[in-house]
Amino acid sequence: MKVILSRRGLVAAILGAGSVLVQAKQSTTQEAPRSQTQPSAQQSEARTKISVNSELVVVPVTVKDRHGNLVPGLQKNDFRIFDDNVEQSIDVFTAEAFPLSLVVLIDDDLKSQDAAQMAPTLRAITGGISLDDEAIICRFDLSFYPGNGFSSDFNKLWADLKDAQDHSSPSTSAPVPFVTPPSSHQLGVGEPPLAAPTNLGSRPTKALDDAVHSAAELLHDRGASRRKIILLISDGLNEPQFNHHTYADTLEVLLQDNISVYSLAVGHSLKRKFSRLVNYANDSGGDIYYAVQSAAMERLYSRITEQARHEYTLAYVPHVNNRNASYHKVEVHTTREGVTIRTRQGYYTGPLVVPAKQ
Repeated sequence: MKVILSRRGLVAAILGAGSVLVQAKQSTTQEAPRSQTQPSAQQSEARTKISVNSELVVVPVTVKDRHGNLVPGLQKNDFRIFDDNVEQSIDVFTAEAFPLSLVVLIDDDLKSQDAAQMAPTLRAITGGISLDDEAIICRFDLSFYPGNGFSSDFNKLWADLKDAQDHSSPSTSAPVPFVTPPSSHQLGVGEPPLAAPTNLGSRPTKALDDAVHSAAELLHDRGASRRKIILLISDGLNEPQFNHHTYADTLEVLLQDNISVYSLAVGHSLKRKFSRLVNYANDSGGDIYYAVQSAAMERLYSRITEQARHEYTLAYVPHVNNRNASYHKVEVHTTREGVTIRTRQGYYTGPLVVPAKQ
């Protein structure tokens, strides 16, 4: 990953060598330059084709070996792609690094011990952002808090992440009543109906599906030749009754706009607690990472952005698939043995129908 040292050095001088990012990268002899992608005016033929041909289905593909490392060097003839079980001709193939349009979506209602580990790491996210990338910093709990617009300005992103760090602590809002259904047994003669008990001491929960949906809407108008991703940092808790959008609604928006979710599961938990994070990552073609301690989180931010940036990109114009369907299943295979592939599971055609909020 590449870094512009003069720019990083200037920020370090302003904010002090005690910050997380500067401590991790203050030695210029051990630091690779900050990642750079091609300037938009000189973008490659592959990105130009993707930008101008609206009929292309674009499929970012991650290939990893048995140890979880990215596999470089694959060629077009190493891949086969199927649309509704019909093999397609790959019209565009490239392994070049794409610029990122990144929504950093931060859980604002973590447990105290998890928030204490996560909050100080946030500014290290800038270590994975290159000159041609753009990012926006957003937060959520029961509500979604959009950031101040996409930016490529390192200083602005640093300030926005510092603000997110200040907010990233357990919510102090009033508890949300937790209501359990009354007994369903048949009432006896003269027996009064039982009121549903309310637990007034419960912590506020989160509308995670709504937050991911809102993050996806922010990415809707970003360029087709950019890699659109959501970095979701959360403990995975979600309460369906507080969401206006279902998981299915939100996944449809993600697939419609070719948005991948990279989930960073924070804290100690049984993995079933993280199931929502796993599902968003797997179904959108992203990935899932787990971290408990601050040091692990700091290392993973750059790893996630580099993986998203350096995916293989396959694109094709569909033929002989099921034209009457609004959803089309996509499968990608490789002739390389001993590797695993991550990609989105399908895509939608036609206008996106988003249910009205209640």
